Amino acid sequence: MPTISEAAPTAPAPIGVRGACPHDCPDTCALITTVVDGVATRVHGNPEHAHTDGVLCAKVSRYTERSYHPERVLTPLKRSGPKGSGQFTPVSWDEALGDIAQRLTAIAAHDPEAILPYSYAGTMGMVQGESMDRRFFHQLGASLLDRTICASAGAEALVQTLGGKVGMKVEFFAEAQLILIWGSNSIGSNLHFWRYAQQAKRNGARLVCIDPRKTETADKCHEHIALRPGTDSALALALMHELIAHDWLDHDYIARHTLGWEGLRERALQWPPERAAEVCGVPEEQIRQLAKDYGTTQPAAIRLNYGMQRVRGGGNAVRAVTCLPALTGAWRHRAGGMLLSSSGQYPVQRAVLQRPDLLAGRQPRTINMSTIGDDLLRAASPAFGPQVQAVVVYNSNPVAVAPESGKVVQGFAREDLFTVVLEHFHTDTADYADYILPATTQLEHWDVHLSYGHTDVVLNRPAIAPLGQARSNAQIFRDLAARMGYTNPCFADSDETLCRQAFGDAVDFALLESQGFATLAMPDAPFAEGQFPSPSGRCEFYSARLAAQGLDGLPDHLPNYELQGSSAQYPLAMISPPARNFLNSSFVNVKTLRDIEGRPLLEIHPDDAEARGIANDSIVRVFNARGSYRCHASVSRRARPGVVNGMGIWWRKLGLDGTNVNEITSQALTDLGRAPTFYDCLVEVEAVDATDAVA
Repeated sequence: MPTISEAAPTAPAPIGVRGACPHDCPDTCALITTVVDGVATRVHGNPEHAHTDGVLCAKVSRYTERSYHPERVLTPLKRSGPKGSGQFTPVSWDEALGDIAQRLTAIAAHDPEAILPYSYAGTMGMVQGESMDRRFFHQLGASLLDRTICASAGAEALVQTLGGKVGMKVEFFAEAQLILIWGSNSIGSNLHFWRYAQQAKRNGARLVCIDPRKTETADKCHEHIALRPGTDSALALALMHELIAHDWLDHDYIARHTLGWEGLRERALQWPPERAAEVCGVPEEQIRQLAKDYGTTQPAAIRLNYGMQRVRGGGNAVRAVTCLPALTGAWRHRAGGMLLSSSGQYPVQRAVLQRPDLLAGRQPRTINMSTIGDDLLRAASPAFGPQVQAVVVYNSNPVAVAPESGKVVQGFAREDLFTVVLEHFHTDTADYADYILPATTQLEHWDVHLSYGHTDVVLNRPAIAPLGQARSNAQIFRDLAARMGYTNPCFADSDETLCRQAFGDAVDFALLESQGFATLAMPDAPFAEGQFPSPSGRCEFYSARLAAQGLDGLPDHLPNYELQGSSAQYPLAMISPPARNFLNSSFVNVKTLRDIEGRPLLEIHPDDAEARGIANDSIVRVFNARGSYRCHASVSRRARPGVVNGMGIWWRKLGLDGTNVNEITSQALTDLGRAPTFYDCLVEVEAVDATDAVA
């Protein structure tokens, strides 16, 4: 009989660590990471979190592949070759931080506004996304960044109409009798909402998808309205016209809980269905029927997403759609109303996290992240201020994701531009860095998350120790602050302390620690009796704040800058929706996901392909005056005639010729919110000669 010392060793028991998905998605899933002997072996959805319900998308279910990726950056790197070459030499943290601090200090001594932070939603976490970094740049006095690249047009529209980024509670879509899924491929980009929509469908609800592309979501809806890009406001105004003409209105709700009805009524009556049908490129009868369905069905709910606002009139389009539920009194029902973003519901203590008081009265200029292509190439001037001499990039990959990327590359290639990139991988942007600093992934740090698709706060605990020499974003900015002599006690706050500061006493942190999430207390039907967070407390069809800016106080239809049919040279409209297996430019380098996605694709309607001699899976050149890129053609009825779908966002270095779809998108900005107009883009497409295709 063996003694105790001779017994076989016991295998380490697996443990589950609660966390949160960090990525730019409305679902903000609660995660469980299984850890065995310090190694994360699996990431799955937390079954105790109602919105996640144990289910993750294909991308995040492979999160361990991302954290343990063989190409992960795990030590500080210093550039050793030409910018863009991707040639780097490992250095110590001490050397990297010392040199970076010295360079930034020297630039700041002349003018700190010559330093620009550049970040977005590579993580949506309050700590790793917008805490210690903001403190650092506020203390420095660097230029401020207008973070517009995804959602600011729609966000501004919500603020000007409802008073904030608010809406109905997502779980009650399951009880709706009619759901308009407007500008959203929910199956790919809002999976957990889709579960509620499917539940409603099983209970007899009608689902209508409004989208230029015949998406996977459109396939599963009862009806698809394939309107032209940039014409959503015309459709919304025509729906209003029919609601008025047939008196499908809740006059009591309009009288008590809205502002500017007479003006909106007059505007809408200018948009009969026949006018909108011509603008939108859809049958007149389809518009009339949609209006009847919406006007005579209760409860009716609208799920918007941000694709519809990436055109010149995107803000007005969101304003117009946001007015609809108040006209019919849909807000009276908990399963009625609309939802674009719920993030305005959260009691975030942003001033505590970000410490704008560290500016000490200074008012640095603001640079729009969507015009980084132009701004990195601007010389100093009285209007612009100093030339940008240093950029610190984190949670973003601007060389791949910013519009008109040929100019973005030129800017980052400047030899006199000092560039620091906090990253997990050698992205397109990291290739142009002077220093790459290894950042932790979500499995390796503390964070706390709000959501723009539900109303739960979710806590992320570190499941494993940081790999290699990786440090959290917040730790890196703490370290830089120390190197630059910043002694304010706020620069000593730990990541866990920052998590506690994010909501203060407004959210029970003990509950977050014990179950991983906490649900905000709010009414089931928050606007049943009005009480919108607007200045008037009403749904503001007319915005005095917009009028004070010299803008139209009422929503209107603004045609695209690059209107389809306006150019013989570039006759096709192009939108660039996300590839299903990527999330913006994240996950592109996860091989299993890239293998599923296959290759960079342009969807083109069979009629447009035939007219150009383009065969399925052939290589095509997509071009306009801004540039061109090559990709594979998918001849498909997912594209409507006259519109091509450039599926994004591939890393440039993984494209056929070192470019991607943003080579040809525009830096023009939206009507509201100063956002990019990615889907307001005219192009031509041509077949590539077989000999050129392999060049």
